[in-house]
Amino acid sequence: MPETHHEIAQRLISRWPEHRIAPGTARVEALCELLGSPQRAYPVIQIAGTNGKGSTAIMIDALLRALGLRTGRYTSPHLIDLTERISIDGEPMSADAFDELVAQTQPLIDIVDAQAIDGVSMTFFEVMTALAYAAFAEAPVDVAVVEVGLGGVTDATNVMDAQVAVICPIDYDHTHLLGDSLAEIAAEKAGIIKPGAQVVLAAQQPEAAAVLIERCADVGARVYREGVEFGLLERTPAVGGQVLRIDSAGGPVGDLLLPLFGEHMARNAAVAVAAVEAFLGGKPLAPDIIAEALAAVVAPARLEIVRRSPTVVLDTCHNPHGARATIAAVTEAFAFTPLIGVVAVMADKDVTGLLEVFAEEMTTIVCTTVAGTGRALSAEALAERAAEIVGPERVRVAPAMADAIDVAVGLADEAGAGAGVLIAGSVIAAGQARALLVREESR
Repeated sequence: MPETHHEIAQRLISRWPEHRIAPGTARVEALCELLGSPQRAYPVIQIAGTNGKGSTAIMIDALLRALGLRTGRYTSPHLIDLTERISIDGEPMSADAFDELVAQTQPLIDIVDAQAIDGVSMTFFEVMTALAYAAFAEAPVDVAVVEVGLGGVTDATNVMDAQVAVICPIDYDHTHLLGDSLAEIAAEKAGIIKPGAQVVLAAQQPEAAAVLIERCADVGARVYREGVEFGLLERTPAVGGQVLRIDSAGGPVGDLLLPLFGEHMARNAAVAVAAVEAFLGGKPLAPDIIAEALAAVVAPARLEIVRRSPTVVLDTCHNPHGARATIAAVTEAFAFTPLIGVVAVMADKDVTGLLEVFAEEMTTIVCTTVAGTGRALSAEALAERAAEIVGPERVRVAPAMADAIDVAVGLADEAGAGAGVLIAGSVIAAGQARALLVREESR
């Protein structure tokens, strides 16, 4: 019998995992060459940074489609199914189309595997990256929006020369791989900035900004800086999101509805507009195009409301920088009293830093874990860490995600109408929670 989509997905995922970094880009380059170098068949907007890459990619995609362009978007990780990583015209690849692409590509993957370049067979992320590039060429797309997996210089996505490089805010994450200082981390992410490129820089801490600006000068890249060439001028929280006024290439544009919560999302929207205007060579986007695109943005698991009565909100934040933005946005948009947290984290993350941020607003932390991965910190170990920070009386333990959600919802029900639940701490956890709470037509 032919493999099912689930079996194909599991076979790919069982390769060298993406949270480990295999040396170099030689394997994905080799596969792309066998595929006819699809990554060079269309212009690319590439996005690096610590937080905000995925949502910024979604907004860039929406703006490009509002211009009538056919888009490909490659992001990671996925929430529920790996086909989410490869979108064409704003929609994930169908399982059938993905499975067919894998079948067509498998003989070439086998050739590269057999070479064991640098002693390693192709990693999961490398295979997915090449598949995305091939899918975009086959579509064909007018432009690809590509999110860096991790870092920049040696990331598997970095086997093409992006016409536009976008650097979202840089902070500490993956320090065991990228470096212990902001300068080291920025130097790795600056690797996507190629000679003659257009570069859009979100607001950065000075140490990171200096490295990025120096890289741009060294390679003759044109720079668009948040707060100088573009930026967020003002925003007003509104029902279901916020209303923005941004500074674009054509001057201020206001009355822009963004159906996402938080200042960080508003700033990501300004970055997205700047990225598309840079792609157009500095030509301003028409205000009606900006308004149409931003109003249509859907960003799953980015402060997404997944249940009412009590309200349950889902977010992918997984490091202290992202958690601070999430907590600020939840406080502003919902003002839950009390806020019950459902938290699951990966053991290789800054667990203490995450918990310290969550503890500022979460009155109770329900500790759980992520199923199906050896990276996850156990619910019991997480609870021990949480108890050290907030005290054992504010900690609950529920090893299964479904049980943790039930516990949190029960606590919120007991607390009354103003209570709410935030599920956060891991992208994979957000995906598993979303699978339990969201029923979509596609599933």
